[in-house]
Amino acid sequence: MDLNLEGKKAVVTGGSAGIGKAIAYALAREGADVAICGRKIGPLEEVANEIALQTNRKIFFASADLTKTEDANTFIKSSANELGGIDILVNNAGSAAGGVIEHLSDEEWEAALQLKFFGYVRCTRSAIPYLKESGTGRVVNLIGNDGIKESYWEVAPGAANAAGQNLTIALSGQYGSDNISFCAVNPGPVRTERWSGLVNAMARDMNISHDEADQLAPRSIPLGRIAETHEVADLVTYLCSPKAHFVNGTMIEIDGGQQKALMDKARDR
Repeated sequence: MDLNLEGKKAVVTGGSAGIGKAIAYALAREGADVAICGRKIGPLEEVANEIALQTNRKIFFASADLTKTEDANTFIKSSANELGGIDILVNNAGSAAGGVIEHLSDEEWEAALQLKFFGYVRCTRSAIPYLKESGTGRVVNLIGNDGIKESYWEVAPGAANAAGQNLTIALSGQYGSDNISFCAVNPGPVRTERWSGLVNAMARDMNISHDEADQLAPRSIPLGRIAETHEVADLVTYLCSPKAHFVNGTMIEIDGGQQKALMDKARDR
C-alpha cells in the first residue's frame, strides 16, 4: 500500500533509540524527510546517518532537552528550516519511572510530567504554526496504556499519560478547522533498550526475582509476549499518512489486549 508520504516533512522526538528510531526509519522508508532529536548527539548522528544511508532521505538531527522550552522551540524551528516545513509531528520523547508510590520521590514525579507531558506540550505549541501552513497537519502522540489501564506500580507514568491523552483529544477539537488532526497511540510493554531496567525495578518493588518479573507483562497479554518496536512504528506510520488523516481525536492501544490485573495475579502465585 502506498501511504502517500513521499516528500512529507516529519519531526520525531526521541528518535535516537527504541520506538522513536523505529518510527523515524519507517517514515523515511515511506519517502518522508525526517528530523529527530535526543539529548546525546553521538547516538543521534549515528542513527541519522544509518537511516539516510538506507532510505536516501534527508534526516536532520539535533540535540535537545525537551524539559526546556528554549530547546524545544529551537529544535522545532530548526527542523522546519532544514526540512522546508513540518507536515507531521510525532511526540515520542520521554519516559517516567515505574514503581509504587512509597518508592517514588518528588523528583521522579516531576521528571515524569516534565518530559512525558510538558515536553509534548512544548513541541506541539511550537509546531502548530508550521502545521497550519502545511494545510494537512498531523500530530501523533506516543503515550502509553498506563493512562487508561491503571496499575499501582505505574502511577507516575499513568498520571503523565492520562494528561497527554486528555491534551490530545482536546487539541483535536481546537485545530480541526485548521485541518490539523490529532491522535494518541498507547503502547503497552515494548522491547526497547529500557526494558531490562524496568524489569529490574519491578523485581525490586515486588520482591520477586528478575526472571519472575520478566514474565509478569507477557502473562498479562493474551498474545503471550510484549511488542516489538517495529510493530508500534508500523501503526504510527500509517496514522501519519494522509490515508488516516480522518482518524482524529481518538486513542489506539497497541498492547496485545493487555489485562494488567493479571500481572498482580501472576505475582501472587
